[in-house]
Parts: sequence; C-alpha cells; structure tokens
Amino acid sequence: MVSIIDYGMGNIQSLSNSLRYLDIQYQIINEPQAIIDSAKLILPGVGSFRKAMQNLTETGIRDALHEAVLIKQIPILGICLGMQMLAEESTEDGKTAGLGWVKGKVEHFSVDETNIKIPHIGFNSVSVACNNSVLFSGIPDLSDFYFIHSYRMQCDLNDDIAGTCQYGTVFTAAIERNNIFGTQFHPEKSQLNGLTVLRSFVKWRG
Repeated sequence: MVSIIDYGMGNIQSLSNSLRYLDIQYQIINEPQAIIDSAKLILPGVGSFRKAMQNLTETGIRDALHEAVLIKQIPILGICLGMQMLAEESTEDGKTAGLGWVKGKVEHFSVDETNIKIPHIGFNSVSVACNNSVLFSGIPDLSDFYFIHSYRMQCDLNDDIAGTCQYGTVFTAAIERNNIFGTQFHPEKSQLNGLTVLRSFVKWRG
C-alpha cells in the first residue's frame, strides 16, 4: 500500500483522487512508526520550505523518514516542495537545511536574469535526462506537466537528474536516485502524463 505523508502542508486531496482513479490502494499517515512500516511513501508539499522542515522535525517525521528511506530503502516520491526538501538546503525564508539526500540546493528564480513571471505556473515540457527512467517510462520526451513554484532545485550531480525544464533557465524537473524519486511538477494535476508517472512509481519494485 502507498502511504501519503500528511505533515500539514500537502495537496493531499488531489493526490488521493488520482490514486483512486488509478485503483491504487493508499493511506494517509502522520505517525512516525506508520512511515517506517510503509511499503511506499509519497511526500507532497505546498508552501514554505522552512515551515515544512520545521513540521517534519517537530512531529518526528524527519527521523522516521531517514530510517525508512535510507536504512530500510523504502521508495519515496517527493512532489513539488516535497521534492525540494530532498535537497541539502534552500534559500527560501533564509537558508534552511533539507533532508540532504540529494546533493544540491533550492533557490528562487532570478527575475533580473531571466525576465520571467514568478511563480512559474502552468503546463511546460520536460526533457527526459536519463536512460531507463522509472518515472518517465512510456512517456515521450518533451511531454507537458503542470508546474506551480517560485523556487527550483539545482542538482550538483547530473546522475540524480531524471528530467529538466526550461523556464528562463534550465532547472531540475525530476530526480531519481536509487529508491529516491521526486518531481517539481504536480503529477496529480498533469492529466494522463502525470497519472503515468504515479503509476510507474507505484509499480516499481527496485
């Protein structure tokens, strides 16, 4: 069963609707032990990086995630802010440490350099950046996905990048590293392409 982690800052209803549509069994959890006992984890997120990390720490979820993902090797999918928290740090609301599972940091789009509207909202094409991608299996290159964000992740290691997107600058749109996955876009709002990503993650057996 897939476990959606509820730490007070995720778009859980839309994600639940998508999993039901795919006929995927899921549960919504917020207890550390339930996280450790899960088969697969989804970490959604909307809002402030600093507040999200504070919530994970104060509830004990952060420690449970480390045990579940790094020790037990339970697959996890971070979505939007959930993906950003997988990085080492973010500059949102001042420098804040993330979970540190993916080398790199999260920074604001630079309006001065790119002359673009912030936040980045709407459908945009994603370039698949790795061969044999789990998340993009069966999805053509440059397919569209739905984004809404003002901060973006920049990975230090190209091997962690599963997909990129162009919005003023090229940024990381998806990551894959062993049992750790993430999408900056919202698969639950990305129509058929997004449903395919969710299905691929759930079906992956390592």
